[in-house]
Amino acid sequence: MQLAPVQLQQHLERGLKPLYTLHGDEPLLVQEFADALRAHARLQGYTERTVHTVAGAHFDWSEVLASGGSLSLFADKQIIEIRIPSGKPGKDGSVALQQIAERAQGDDSTLTLVLLPRLDSMTTKGAWFGALESFGTTVKFDPIDRRNLPQWIAQRLQQQGQRVAAGAEGQRTLQFFADRVEGNLLAAHQEIQKLGLLYPAGGGGSAELSFDQVENAVLNVARYDVFKLSEAVLGGQALRVQRMLDGLQSEGESEVLVHWALAEDIRSMKRVKDALGTGRPMPMALRENRVWGVKEKLFERVLPHMGDTTLANLLHAAHKVDGIVKGLKQADWPHDGWQALHRLAGMVCTACTAPAPRSPQLPSGAARP
Repeated sequence: MQLAPVQLQQHLERGLKPLYTLHGDEPLLVQEFADALRAHARLQGYTERTVHTVAGAHFDWSEVLASGGSLSLFADKQIIEIRIPSGKPGKDGSVALQQIAERAQGDDSTLTLVLLPRLDSMTTKGAWFGALESFGTTVKFDPIDRRNLPQWIAQRLQQQGQRVAAGAEGQRTLQFFADRVEGNLLAAHQEIQKLGLLYPAGGGGSAELSFDQVENAVLNVARYDVFKLSEAVLGGQALRVQRMLDGLQSEGESEVLVHWALAEDIRSMKRVKDALGTGRPMPMALRENRVWGVKEKLFERVLPHMGDTTLANLLHAAHKVDGIVKGLKQADWPHDGWQALHRLAGMVCTACTAPAPRSPQLPSGAARP
């Protein structure tokens, strides 16, 4: 059975299940969910806890299997946690997890938690994960999207008795906060807690935070990745793209990798545009060129308005920047690799936000062909 993270409270009101599998790449959200399960379990008499961390291909699963079938003299209920940081239990682990999943049915004395990182689609189709999903409850934790991050921050502030000003001023404060913590949810949580200590709510009401208070208190702890940069560029978010490039540079990211991500998007747009030119429907062209998820929708939005000449110019620019980030000099281009990447990304942003070409107006009274 699959369970959404927001359904936790309703789920706990109906009672604990014997087996939970938590997977995702937001450690804060996974940890908070697991903490809530443990706290509820302790109230139900699960007083003993054993943690097994699967490390390496030669991990001994016999101890995990044995712990599930034995109780100490001091507890009649126990929590068993199985942590698999790699997301790969191996051949022996696959067999063991299937046994654990089947054994969990009807076992009121043991609560089993399996903690995993983000899993790819092939892994979730494996027999061991299928058993965990069939016999237990699985919860997937998706990253907080940048668009939803200001609202997430506002909700967390509200939970500790704080809020921002109403209207545009409050939205400005939340957007600034999100810019400072993007890509680093654990640090965002810590910055929110810090605001709770600095400006506590009093008298049973909620404390209103000004922009200046947030600006002075919240550290710049944002973390960016190349693939999120790609989405921002295709979305035409020029200011955010500049900030992300600066962040990637300060974090020591490879110029070559950043260029590869930008150039690959340009090449993909060219291939899809060419396919559309031969009469391929957009969904088929995207699928044949392996464009999925968020990028699929971005391509659908920008490609109908992007001309062949624009794409050819972007390809030519990407070729020049390829040489720059590898140490070559190009006429009329910055010699510094990061400056060249800024310029290339800006060109793509502009192309993705260009308005659709207007149809030519016919003279008054002229008949359309």
